[in-house]
Amino acid sequence: MLYGICNLSIVPLRLEDSDMSEMVNQVLFGEHFEVLEKDKKWSKIKLQHDNYEGYIDNKQYEEITQDIFIKLSDGEKKYSGEFVDFITDNQNNLTTIPIGSSLPFFENNSFSINQSVFSYDGNIFNKKLPKKELVSKALLFLNSPYLWGGRTPFGIDCSGFTQMVYRLCGYDLLRDAKDQTKQGEVLSFIEESEAGDLAFFDNEEGNITHVGIIMNDYNIIHAHGKVRIDTLDHSGIYNVDSRKHTHKLRVIKKII
Repeated sequence: MLYGICNLSIVPLRLEDSDMSEMVNQVLFGEHFEVLEKDKKWSKIKLQHDNYEGYIDNKQYEEITQDIFIKLSDGEKKYSGEFVDFITDNQNNLTTIPIGSSLPFFENNSFSINQSVFSYDGNIFNKKLPKKELVSKALLFLNSPYLWGGRTPFGIDCSGFTQMVYRLCGYDLLRDAKDQTKQGEVLSFIEESEAGDLAFFDNEEGNITHVGIIMNDYNIIHAHGKVRIDTLDHSGIYNVDSRKHTHKLRVIKKII
């Protein structure tokens, strides 16, 4: 088995082994993975943090040993806490990293990937935060544009948004809304929910297609066109701009 780590800021993870294939996810700096298949140009990978699979260009990651992979998987998780920031390597090259990037073996403002040593002096997230912090972290992404497969403030989809907000607070969510709905405890009524709980929405066929984070006073923050705040009621999401319901409520889940 081969293993890899992302050494670039934001790398597309594609459905198939082609630059023309749709981006289904993104790999952020410092995230590590198993390499399931590898050919001349493409590798099929499985991300360690959520087991998501897809294809990545071979030029956009570094291989690591199994020993490093295991240590990264078992070690303390530390993430960059700045909206966007720079890291500097031992040749004084700068690399931008978005909020929520992984910082492997971070200590004393430095970390390493193979032979490269990087410095980072920004804020970090490395512990579980109180549930009330979920909404404040969600607001960091407000007005970020919607992007299918995106996971950063420069473009994010609904489940990428919820996953990243929970990550910054120290909790793991799966990648897609349909999988996130399998986590946590079902709540019967909106009135039972708290700020930070997740609301899921389905389509006419009954498939889960959307997710958002519940706020106080029957509001919800979610990625729809952009990360926005709308009203939540028993029917679903009421868009405050178009003045109509846009998503049909299926279930509310208490994750923490």
